Amino acid sequence: MTVDVLTHDEETAEAPAPVSTPEVSTDEAAVTESASPAAPSEGSAEPAAEEEAPKPKRGRPKGAATASTAKKTRTVELILTVTGTADGEWQAELKNGSKWVAKGLEIPAAAVSRAAKELHSDLSGPIDEVINQAREAQAAKVAALEAELEKAKQALAELDA
Repeated sequence: MTVDVLTHDEETAEAPAPVSTPEVSTDEAAVTESASPAAPSEGSAEPAAEEEAPKPKRGRPKGAATASTAKKTRTVELILTVTGTADGEWQAELKNGSKWVAKGLEIPAAAVSRAAKELHSDLSGPIDEVINQAREAQAAKVAALEAELEKAKQALAELDA
């Protein structure tokens, strides 16, 4: 859109022709007429130019001089939950954002211990303690069951005799 503004000398020399071309919309014609100093209701062209100028925006200006050179990386939220019991049974669950990828997968305690050692030593210490406690509990359970098995074998031998 173009706005023609006449000076006082040009105004007296010739009167502006009315805008009647089909390409110009009514909004553009109104802007052309209101920007003209001949319009007595609007005053000079300076206030019209001030009204059309956009207000400066708040915050940092965006442009080539202030563009960040930091590479934007895409982050992915994966939540891995590993749960263990006192009996030494371990399960894993994996969640991607709000969607479950895997739930209730049984995993061996040795794999949990290896994974914890690979991730960080602060993780492997507490996990190994839990695994060792479960190992001791299972060893005690095995010893008790072996003792009970021996009694049952002796009882069976006495019945056969």
